[in-house]
Amino acid sequence: MGRFSVYFRRKPVDIILQEAHTEATSEGHQGHLKRELNVKDLTAMGIAAVVGAGIFSTIGEAAYHGGPGISLLFVLTAITCGFSAMCYAEFAARIPVSGSAYTYAYASFGELIAWIIGWDLLMEYAIGNIAVSISWSGYFTNLLAGFHIQLPDYFTMDFLSAYRGYHAVLHELAAGHSLQSLPLQLQQAYHAWIDAPAIGPLKCIADLPALFVVVLITYLVYIGIKETKLATNLMVALKLAVIVGVIVLGFFYVQPANWSPFLPHGLGGVMKGVSAVFFAYIGFDAISTTAEECRNPQRDLPRGMILALLICTILYILVSLVLTGMVPFQELNVNDPLAFVFQRIGLTHISYLISISAVIATASVLLVFQMGQPRIWMSMSRDGLLPPAFARIHPKFGTPSFSTIITGIVVAVPALFMNLQEVTDLTSIGTLFAFVLVCGGILFLPEPSPEADAGKTAPAKRFKVPYVNGKYIVPALFITGLMVFRHFIIGLWQFDAAHPLSLGERLPYMLFILVALIITVFTYLKNWSLIPVLGFTSCLYLMTELGYTNWLRFLIWLVVGLVVYFTYSYKHSKLQQKHRTAGHPSHASH
Repeated sequence: MGRFSVYFRRKPVDIILQEAHTEATSEGHQGHLKRELNVKDLTAMGIAAVVGAGIFSTIGEAAYHGGPGISLLFVLTAITCGFSAMCYAEFAARIPVSGSAYTYAYASFGELIAWIIGWDLLMEYAIGNIAVSISWSGYFTNLLAGFHIQLPDYFTMDFLSAYRGYHAVLHELAAGHSLQSLPLQLQQAYHAWIDAPAIGPLKCIADLPALFVVVLITYLVYIGIKETKLATNLMVALKLAVIVGVIVLGFFYVQPANWSPFLPHGLGGVMKGVSAVFFAYIGFDAISTTAEECRNPQRDLPRGMILALLICTILYILVSLVLTGMVPFQELNVNDPLAFVFQRIGLTHISYLISISAVIATASVLLVFQMGQPRIWMSMSRDGLLPPAFARIHPKFGTPSFSTIITGIVVAVPALFMNLQEVTDLTSIGTLFAFVLVCGGILFLPEPSPEADAGKTAPAKRFKVPYVNGKYIVPALFITGLMVFRHFIIGLWQFDAAHPLSLGERLPYMLFILVALIITVFTYLKNWSLIPVLGFTSCLYLMTELGYTNWLRFLIWLVVGLVVYFTYSYKHSKLQQKHRTAGHPSHASH
């Protein structure tokens, strides 16, 4: 046990706070972060991160599958995120440090789990930003087209989409269809491949607008938190004005007949939109990375996070009801549903306004995520798990300079060539995994010692997840779930024509049932708090809905992370080095 326990050494909360304070007040070459943010700024950043590609694009796909009932999924997802937000809020109040879920896991589960979640967050933010920059490119290109400015197709599309589209068109042409009869996206991909300049056999096809916006946003994040704050507040004000305008104006064009049937494909159809809808909520956790730039993080971070989530949920529910009320849900499977519905009813000038707002909205999402990732790298570097350069703070701008530049490169280069569909689900599974560990972490976080609170003013005002004993409620919910879904659960162990799911597709559900059983038993035995338990199980369930392929890709990424940990991070960990020098030679021999 001793050999493995070194990987699960927890970092005490008071040590984390002490080190962060030392870093912030040191006058060395690294400089320090600037405290500029209040509740209003944090709420704006939360809205900036959440209200983006989800409400302007993926909401259409979700409505196509689930019909008007998709509004129920927004409520369900908001409740799930609400459980997680409360857990994030307590952590942010207890540990107001820039590392977000990575630092929280270090205090709750120990170093190895902290590394895994840190590695997972790198994927979540990088892949999420690639997706957002590709979406921004699409909106920007459409906006230019509205003003009769046409960029070449081969400079507004990724290589993979052009390659696949070209071969799909060849197949359709061979079947006797004309090029003009094919969807516009396929025509664009075909022309991009045909017209693209080539270097030998290699076609020069890249998404240049995506590159442009990443470079611009990275520069803004690099030069300072104050500039980032001002840009965020301005963009949030603009996009909220447009979204409220869409809701109010759209309300007059709603035809209640379009809301019937409310669940055209049943609950299964609604649940098909899980990935798209959850993708729309990603972001409220990103503001926890700004803890060291808040004026009063223990008070303001919880308020900002929960306020942002509440505002976004109300907007999402209203927008989904207006969209499905204005046009039949069958028509909503488009990339820009908000602009589409106003074009469909003849209000083309409103559609242009929405396109401008979409460009602003997706840029603000990119801004918050590009700000979050370098701060997680910085925290991991402070602990010795990444090279020291990642913790370097710019002496003038007060930002993690090296980490910010690397983040820009990691996002900009893949955004030139990657496909949007490949990256959305991977972002969702990474975020859900972070939520699972944060909710679980609250259950294992040691209570603050009286010494830690000594000398602090009014420690009772710190946010804490309301305690509701789950001893009997969780087992009752588990047994109810088994009864309601008994046919599906029994079918997981039956391999016949009536149950066509492959073993790979069944495994996530089997894992969920097993973990839910273990959590139920421990909740009964240890009187665990209800809200973190519900957050843990609901996020884990949403992970099972993302499919075997995404689980496989996610696990491959984590395996790569473990290789990095055992070859570099474990050897350079400051916590491990401290224990070795304190007289634990047996641990140093690993």
